[in-house]
Amino acid sequence: MATPANGTTPPGEDPAHLHDIWTVANVITVLRLLLIPFFFSVLLSDRSDALAFALFATAASTDWLDGMIARRTGTVTTIGKVIDPLVDRLLLASGVVGLYLIGRIPLWLVFVLVARDVYLLWGAYRLERHGLRMPVTYIGKTTTAVLLAGFSLLVLGWPTLEVAGRDVYFGTPLVYGGLALSLTSAIHYTIVARRMVDAAEAAERTEAAT
Repeated sequence: MATPANGTTPPGEDPAHLHDIWTVANVITVLRLLLIPFFFSVLLSDRSDALAFALFATAASTDWLDGMIARRTGTVTTIGKVIDPLVDRLLLASGVVGLYLIGRIPLWLVFVLVARDVYLLWGAYRLERHGLRMPVTYIGKTTTAVLLAGFSLLVLGWPTLEVAGRDVYFGTPLVYGGLALSLTSAIHYTIVARRMVDAAEAAERTEAAT
């Protein structure tokens, strides 16, 4: 993350720690990453919805913890800013694919969410070519939180609501709400990224002209 134009350092970002690796926040992020294959294995083995839920919910609920610790201790790191959103994407992917495989969400929803993430990764690559990185936005964090909450409830398989004479998992409306937010955030990111790229290309042309 670049230093703002006014010369101030972003909250929680201490230049002395930008290249640290084994900070408390980064260790928590790595532990979240290690929970993903265990969750996926338990979910598909159909041994215990409660255990799968506990693993997924633990990984999901600590999403805010590593970021909060990093900001409050001034240990926001370059590697942390890369791997934290990557772990979020992997956790969401494991949830959506796993829930499809056990028959709790439709295939089209898997395609839409995976396609959205592939599109955002392509956009991040485009930004990286200009030395830019998309800042985390409120709508992006809200989207992740809603989807993780919905997936957690679907993994648990409880509670259920009766809709039109059939039982519907309570997590299903949350997932569809998260889907709507995810498409909205993708549009928002596209607009912001386009402006960032246009500004960077304009600056490059100005520099070349001089």
